[in-house]
Amino acid sequence: MDFKPDELRWQAVADEIRRRIAEGVYRPGMPLPGEPRLAVELGVSKGTARRALNALLADGTLYSVLGKGTFVSQPDGAAAAES
Repeated sequence: MDFKPDELRWQAVADEIRRRIAEGVYRPGMPLPGEPRLAVELGVSKGTARRALNALLADGTLYSVLGKGTFVSQPDGAAAAES
């Protein structure tokens, strides 16, 4: 992954995960790779991967299940459509 000089790495990682979600690489309900694998895959430290995942958890893009992992959230309209 290439980083811009003026871009924070954790933000670039979060943007890359968002891009993968938008392109369907990671689909709603699908588990994401763990921090160690994401870090190696994207060429960042585990701490950077963790910070990106925490930002995506905070904004609702992802959710976590204790003991299971981190998953892609449903799009906002999808939950209402299923009800």
